[in-house]
Amino acid sequence: MKATIFETHYKEYCRQIAGLDFSSIKDTLGIELRGHEAVIPFFGENYIVSDTGIADESGNRPSYMVCVILSKYLLLCPGTPVVNKEWSALKDFHKMSQFTNLNFFTSDTEQPIVKIFSGRISALSEASRKLGGKPCKLGVSYDFAMEFRVLPKIEILLIFNDRDDEFPATCSVLFQKQAEDYLDPESLIMAGTAFRQRLQKLSE
Repeated sequence: MKATIFETHYKEYCRQIAGLDFSSIKDTLGIELRGHEAVIPFFGENYIVSDTGIADESGNRPSYMVCVILSKYLLLCPGTPVVNKEWSALKDFHKMSQFTNLNFFTSDTEQPIVKIFSGRISALSEASRKLGGKPCKLGVSYDFAMEFRVLPKIEILLIFNDRDDEFPATCSVLFQKQAEDYLDPESLIMAGTAFRQRLQKLSE
């Protein structure tokens, strides 16, 4: 039943995408066009979106979660480019105030990163490098801080303090404030999950 629902939603996204004029939104979203197809980099991997579907460079359909994020990125394109690069916790976004599943971001993204990389900061550094992370200087005390490009107009920042004799490891995943103008709350939470999954896979 769940697979059937996902397939129904996927087809509906494709139907809506078929009505888009990619040339009119490509600059706002920072995407490229190949003929009638949109090329969207997601965590450094290109995905091809057209009115016939969503696929990776090998022609395979990505996970349903990735399909949703890419679809929403196209469908929710703001009328004009938005620039607000200030880092913010997801819970502080205006559109999050009425979203009830915000705790899922903590339980499915931040807490697992702590569990996976506590006492393994070198593994976190290596996995982050493979995922295209770049060091970020914040002017505050931390053990590890790297920023990552999720989509052309969306970046996230991972701040990690490893455990010591007195305190357990802690983790914060922040978004630039402009992110909420390009994706809805559910898709931003999914992006956090995708980020954690990729870090975990690259550390194995």
